[in-house]
Amino acid sequence: MKRIITLALVMSAFALLISSCSATKSVVNGGSTRSKFVGKWTLTDVGYERLVEAAVQTVFDQGPPASFVNSTWEFTNSGNGSYTISDGTAQKIYWSLNGDAFQFKKIFEGDKAKNVAEGYSLQVVSNDGTNMKLKAPITISGNSTGYVVYTFSKNK
Repeated sequence: MKRIITLALVMSAFALLISSCSATKSVVNGGSTRSKFVGKWTLTDVGYERLVEAAVQTVFDQGPPASFVNSTWEFTNSGNGSYTISDGTAQKIYWSLNGDAFQFKKIFEGDKAKNVAEGYSLQVVSNDGTNMKLKAPITISGNSTGYVVYTFSKNK
C-alpha cells in the first residue's frame, strides 16, 4: 500500500513538473496578446483592399462601413464588450482571439454567448496596444477575396 501511495505521489510531482515547464502560448498575430485588445478603442478609418467602396453595402449586419467611423469599442478581459456607432446605436458583444483571428458575436437581451452560433471573424493585421488594424474578408468574383480594413486607435 505504501508503494502505491509513494508511486502516486512521485507520478503527481512529475506531472506537475512537466506541466509547469511547458512553453507559454502566444497568439500568432504578430505577438498580439489578449491584453493588447482590452480597453476602449475608437474606429478611426475604414479602408478597402482589392475592393471599391461601393461594393460593400452593409457590415456586421448593421449598416454601411462608413457609419462605423468614429464608433467606440470596448473590450474587457472576460470577453464581454460593446460598440456604439456614431448615431448612438449600441451593441453588446462577446469577443475572443483564435490564432490570427479576432472574433465577436452580437449579444442581444436574454442571450448568452455560448448559445449564439453566428458571429464575425476579422484577421488581425496589427495591434501594438495603442493602434490596431483588423480586416474582414469579402468574397468577390468567385474565387477572389477583397478586404474591408478597420483602423482603431486606443482611447487614453
